[in-house]
Amino acid sequence: MILLAFMSKNNSIELRRAIGLPQAIALVVGIIIGSSIFVQPSSVTGLVPSVPGVIIVWSAAGILTLFGALICAEFATLFKESGGVYVYLKEAFSPLLGFLWGWAMFWIMHTGIIAAIAVIFARYVAYFFPINDMEIKFVAIVCIWMLSAVNFLGVRQGSALQYFSTILKISSILLLIIIGFAFGSQVPEHFAGPDILTERISLKNFLGAMIAGLFAFGGWHMVTYSSGETREPQKTIPRALIIGTLIVTACYIAMNTLYMYLLPVEKVASSTRIAADAAEVIFGFSGGGLMAGLVILSTFSAVNGVILAGPRVYYAMTRDGLLFKWMGSIHHRFKTPFRAIILQALWASILILTGTYRELFTRVVYTEWLFFGFMAIGLIIIRKRPGINPGFKVKGNKVIPLLFSLFSFIIVINQILLEPKDSISGLLLVLAGIPVYYIWLKIQTLKNRDNANY
Repeated sequence: MILLAFMSKNNSIELRRAIGLPQAIALVVGIIIGSSIFVQPSSVTGLVPSVPGVIIVWSAAGILTLFGALICAEFATLFKESGGVYVYLKEAFSPLLGFLWGWAMFWIMHTGIIAAIAVIFARYVAYFFPINDMEIKFVAIVCIWMLSAVNFLGVRQGSALQYFSTILKISSILLLIIIGFAFGSQVPEHFAGPDILTERISLKNFLGAMIAGLFAFGGWHMVTYSSGETREPQKTIPRALIIGTLIVTACYIAMNTLYMYLLPVEKVASSTRIAADAAEVIFGFSGGGLMAGLVILSTFSAVNGVILAGPRVYYAMTRDGLLFKWMGSIHHRFKTPFRAIILQALWASILILTGTYRELFTRVVYTEWLFFGFMAIGLIIIRKRPGINPGFKVKGNKVIPLLFSLFSFIIVINQILLEPKDSISGLLLVLAGIPVYYIWLKIQTLKNRDNANY
């Protein structure tokens, strides 16, 4: 009965539709391009140590991400309310699967992403202002609360900040790419010499590289969370997903090609700060500082996008009676799910202070792909229902959803085989939401019975 004390009447105030196509594209691009492209290429190159191999892997990862984006795009034309993946899983299967997505999001996956990227932001701030570990945590938390405050004030403010920070980030990346390729008067031997095709790539290494690359595309689905605040979501969301994914894929291929143009493949594979190493080739010793500035900008934009997107899922869950109604309250003036924004910032801050986000997030992040696999199958199920007529339909009928689902499950199985103990414990954390779900339903049943008696 203690839980019931927090319940309140549903807030009748609606979300404000203020996100247009440019802002939606900026959400897709800004969230995906965080810090991974500045470090992840070494993991990919270590498994496929050849120029063509690396380009093929990043292209394939981009295509698979596009498949997922296309699936979400079709769903977005069917379900125009906020909530994204939560809504799709709930509608295709059951409220339980949607609840588990939201459960994992709040406690681990989404807040863990916010915490992790904010800490990376703070660490690169420390490049310019030497600070200790505790001060790094403080900077990360300040970043979270500052951006949460912007998004508290309105989706127009949050999406505008996302738009301008993403434009600045993409412009900086393009400038780096142009300067990088113009830096050398001739193509380096290690980039175009006869030895670049000598390395044979096993299927195991290729799949491993694909999985590493796909994690750098994480967050592509989050624009669907804010469908309820998007103008003409049935048109805007699909376009944003497709255009945004293509922009990111082009940037990733260009950046990785640049890394291998400036540095030998073995250097790219072994580097722990590949972007900084490449920048130093172009700009000398000052290149490290320039790259640190780019990472700060990139992570700042990514944190803002993730903070904007997440609370819309919790709002959707309260609308469906799967969370406390007060958590989904909409601010009467700013038209934002302000309590969800505050609680998200609070929990992410706790994860940073305790340092638990590292262990929890790394154990659970792979389970996101389990939900993606089910989502793709769910699209096939939804299509069979009478009266379903999406405004946008994925080409190839069942082929793309089945391919995406298959690879999603391969990622999950691969992670379990590589790290069985941590992976299973992470899966159990997600499945712990099942008894919570049924306890919640029981409480709601008792509450409704008590109300009926009155």
